[in-house]
Parts: sequence; C-alpha cells; structure tokens
Amino acid sequence: MATKTKQSGDGGETHQKAGEGTEVLTTNQGIAIADNQNSLKAGARGPTLLEDFILREKIFHFDHERIPERIVHARGTGAHGFFEATDDISDLSKAALFTKGEKTEVFVRFSTVAGGAGSVDTPRDVRGFAVKFYTREGNWDLVGNNIPVFFIQDAIKFPDLIHSVKMEADRAYPQAGSAHDTFWDFASLMPETTHMLFWAMSDRTLPRSLRMMEGFGIHTFLLVNAAGKASFVKFHWKPKLGIQSTIWDEALKLQAADNDYHRRDLFEAIDTGDFPEWELGIQVFDQAFADAQPYDVLDSTKLIPEDDVPVRIIGRMVLDRNVDNFFAETEQVAFCPGNIVPGIDFSNDPLLQGRLFSYLDTQKSRLGTTNFHQIPVNAPRCPMANFQRDGMMQMAVPKGRANYEPNSLAAHGEEGGPRECPASGFATSTAPTGRDETGDKLRVRSELFADHYSQARMFLASQTESEQAHIASSFVFELSKVGLLDQVPGRMVANLRNVDEAFAKRVADGLGIPLPPKATAAREPVEIAPSDALSIQKNMKDTLEGRAIGVLIADGTDAADLSTLIGAIEKAKAKAVIVAPKVGGATLSDGKVQKADGQLAGTPSQIFDAVAVVLSEEGCTALLNEGAAVEWVMNAFGHLKAIGASDAAKPLLDKAGIKPGDGVTGLDDGFVPAAAKRFYAREPGLRTLA
Repeated sequence: MATKTKQSGDGGETHQKAGEGTEVLTTNQGIAIADNQNSLKAGARGPTLLEDFILREKIFHFDHERIPERIVHARGTGAHGFFEATDDISDLSKAALFTKGEKTEVFVRFSTVAGGAGSVDTPRDVRGFAVKFYTREGNWDLVGNNIPVFFIQDAIKFPDLIHSVKMEADRAYPQAGSAHDTFWDFASLMPETTHMLFWAMSDRTLPRSLRMMEGFGIHTFLLVNAAGKASFVKFHWKPKLGIQSTIWDEALKLQAADNDYHRRDLFEAIDTGDFPEWELGIQVFDQAFADAQPYDVLDSTKLIPEDDVPVRIIGRMVLDRNVDNFFAETEQVAFCPGNIVPGIDFSNDPLLQGRLFSYLDTQKSRLGTTNFHQIPVNAPRCPMANFQRDGMMQMAVPKGRANYEPNSLAAHGEEGGPRECPASGFATSTAPTGRDETGDKLRVRSELFADHYSQARMFLASQTESEQAHIASSFVFELSKVGLLDQVPGRMVANLRNVDEAFAKRVADGLGIPLPPKATAAREPVEIAPSDALSIQKNMKDTLEGRAIGVLIADGTDAADLSTLIGAIEKAKAKAVIVAPKVGGATLSDGKVQKADGQLAGTPSQIFDAVAVVLSEEGCTALLNEGAAVEWVMNAFGHLKAIGASDAAKPLLDKAGIKPGDGVTGLDDGFVPAAAKRFYAREPGLRTLA
C-alpha cells in the first residue's frame, strides 16, 4: 500500500489524501469524498448547509452507533432547580426568562464525556454542564461543558474525535480516559486541538465537586432585543462556592474509594439542604469588537478573555430538588442546542451548526420515538400545540380533523387548530455574524481559524507555577501511555513548541525523548495578555462553605477538644465527618460513645477537603500499627490539604512522614482558616513533576 499524501488546509487542518494503491474514502453509498475535514458552508464564515450529505451521513451514522446509552456524556447525574433573573437586560434580549425577578424551572445534568454509563465519576475528563430552562415561551437548552473551548472547529470532525478518545476498537480499553494511542494520534495530527488540550491536561478536568466547577456555553450565540438588534454573547456559569479541583494522585485514589463520588456529593448536598448555586454571566460584544480580535469569535477552540470583555452577572441558578427516579429523569432527559426561545439565536459557528442537526437525531435514536418531547422531564411547562401527529409512543389524543394548515375548518364550525403568530413567534435574526457571509459554497475555514496556538500560549501563561507543573506532568503521563505509535509523542511535542519552547522541552525531558523539530504553524501565533480568570488557583475562595472535614478519633479522644473542633467547623459552614477504627464509634474521655460517620478502612482522606486527627496517647498508640491510619494522614498531606492534630497524635504524623510547615496545625484557631486552602508549595517536596 502506498503512503497517503499529507497536506494542510487553509485552517492548518491535516488532510490525508489517497495516493496510488490506497483506498479512497467514500460515503456509505460509495461516493468519493474530496474533503473530510470541513463541512459545506455558504461562504467561508457562513452557515453550514443542509445539503451537505457527507456531513449529514457521517453524523447520522455516528449518532446511531450505540443505543440506548448516550454515545458521549453517558455517565451523568442530574437535579431540579430554578433560575432567577437578577438584572434587567431588556436592552439586549427580549427573552422572557431574563425579565428581572422572573423565576424559571430548570433541570441540570452533569456528566463525563468519554466513559460509559458504568464508568467512574472521577477520571481526567471534560465535564458536561447542560441546563434545560422550562420558560414560559418554551424550552431553552444551554448545552455546554466545564471548559469554555472545544477540541475541534467543525462538526464534521466530531465522530473522529470521539472515536479516537473512546475505548480502542480492537480491545475495548481504556475506559473513560484519553491516555492511549488513538486519542493522541488524532490530537497530534489536528493542531486545532492544542488550546483545548492545555485545558484538558489542567486540573479543570479533575473537579473536586460538581458544585465547584464553572460551566460554559462554549459557542458564540446572539442576544436579540425587541427592536431586532442583535449582540454577540458567550454564556458563563460561576459557582457560588468557587472553583475547586483535586490533584492527579488524589483523583486516582478517589476512583478506588468511591466510583460514585461526584453524584453522591451532589445528591447529599441537595438532600441536606446545602443547595448548590451558580451565577449566570454573559460576555456581550459587537461586530466591531469581533473584527478587531486576532482570533475568530465563531471558532469554538477560542475564548474571549474576561479581561477584554468582563462577565456581567444577570441571574442565579439554585438546584434544590433531587430526581425522584434516575432513569425517568436523568437518563431520559434530552438536551438539544436547537431548543431556543425568542431573544436568543445562533451564530454561524460551524461546530454549533452541526450540533443543531446531530442532537435532535440522537434523541430519536436513544429514546426510540420522535415523541420524546412528551416524556415529563422533556415536556415544556408552557402550552404546546401544533399539527405534528402520530409516531411511536404517542401519548396525546388530538381531536378533530385539523392536522394540516392552512385550513378553513373553523369557518365550518370545526376546530381549526393553532395558527402562527408573527408578533410573538420566533424569527431568525437577520443580523450578520461576521465577514464573508455570502459567496460561493465552499469547504474551507476562515483565515483566523488557522491560529491554533496563541490562546493555548495565553492559557499556559495565565497559570501559576504549580498549575503549569500539573499540565506538563499530565502531558507526560498521557503521552507515556501511547504504545505502538512511536511517532505520536514527538509529533505532539513538535506542536507544543509553537506554544512555548520551555514547556515543550519540559514535556520532552519528562518523556525521555529528544526535542523534535518545531511543527510548522498554519498561522504564526500572536501574543495575547495572560488572564488571571483562567487559573483555578488564582480564583480559589478561602472558604469552607459546602465542604467536608474528616475528623479521625479513637478510644480516649478528648471530648471537649472534639466538641470545640466540630463547633468551629460547623460555624464555618462546613461538615464534620467523624471517622473511627470501628463504625460503631469510639469511647471518648468523658465515657460517652461518639458514633462514627465512617469506618477508617473504608473512609479514606481523599474524600475530604481537610482532616483533623483528634487522638489521645492511648488512641495514637493503637493506630500506629494500622496501615489505614498512617495512609489516611499521609495521603491528606500528599494531596496538599490542611492537617490539624492534637499533641498526642504527633507520633502518627511522624510515622506518616509529615513535616511541620504551612497547613500542618494544632487544633487551635489556626486550623479552620488553614482548612479552607490547598498548600501547593508543599508539592515539589513530595513528588517529581515534569
């Protein structure tokens, strides 16, 4: 077989062309495909055309590959709540849900991307963040992730991306992870993935809790006011508790400790009245701003720095009710980006344009009928009437003959059915979303889509030293899992040289490979100022609200010390979780038995945000030979958490190798403030990072 000819397109995307003796890529009907990288658009930045049968067939087949489990985002959990508009943006949008003071029912589903429904909650992975608003004008679905950008620029590449990151086709592993050959082979050949790779290799993909992660709509949308004026908008969800993540070693141990860690955390928070809350923010800008940027605002691999366009908070979302039945609600909820209401509209983002087709088609595949909108969790809360009839699982019982329009049945005394309403109905905005919206039908990418490295460089420069070390170590770990495809690590590092030379060398050294020649950039990167908003550590809140403190006790623990500590933890709005060698608890110094919330052997410290060790000399001596006790404090120290300990517990800390320093305190007033932090400066002395 001859070698395929490799060539880059206008956007820097890799085109592998058939050479002599190689098979030609075709549709399922045998029609040869000339371009498998770009969907057909009306002009370089125009909308994707429905006539693109190659795109439709490819995504149609992908959507129907597996049923009934979701192909992506299969592992998820959901909850009910409400959205309340807190600011008047009638000058920007006529959408009723944005009326100040308006409360709108919502259903939210959080999910991982790569794993199946039976995988674990805590792999390194992007998290889905999908919100269904049951507005009085119909349902609006804001279907996004916990990262503001995505791997690809065009929806035609989505099946390839997901095939590459899913379990390898010949062996069905690894499950729920990207650290394997095929994903990195794809990523190294697609420079447009670079920015998202830095986010994916950061601690953003290791969230401490679903309640402590941001959400993003990813795409550029439009807001449209009553006068028809359109503005560009990006949607942001900001968690009330701030952003928190775990570290890699901690995430691995959480998988072993509790496969359901995130869904349990969300369920229990709502169940105990500690309702999760997010603020909804918007970045609004006009065409002049868009034209002035060194990137294209319709490119989903790019973000708009908050330093350039600050996020304006316009509402809050509270999740206050768990589902009654997981299957009926969380599994059957169907989100579609095409579900929008008057006052919101689409841009020509080619990734968004493909999603508008794909999601609706997927719901038919998963739920078996075009009537999936009649399932209670999907049904609008406002009146719904049209002439769509019949189909599998039809639950409505329409009366009369009116199943078409126009009709004159009403003039003859019969029910004529609903009618269109130009005054309040949805009308697509005629506002252009950028340059080059008219022209020839082309399979191309807009010129600015070719810059794949500038924003990745901005993201890296925005991180703390600790975060940069985590990202480098993540690249090293994942690329070290690439087996037979020995060209892939070098090719990936060659791309990284376009982001930062020192960083690329760091990764190459971690892999033990020579620094490869720099990959040719389709468009030379430009310098964009770093943004503190992109860093987790720079935005962490020093608060214990909504968090859990593990308190280790044993027989002889001082009752007064324990009571004082629990009171201080609860005053800080955190939860004290009592851990003891036996689930029945321990006998305290006053002779009373303190029941435990968890047994030491089955309640590891990685499930807590900080730990306290409240032991007597007797209790400490008893635990010195308990491997679980030594590991309990050792892991907390290794995961950079605060440790408060009684004087009598010092031998246990010594055996675990815990050295005095920041974050290691007594049980005095210094513990609770320390417990609100992570101590990243401790890490270089504990493990080798790239």
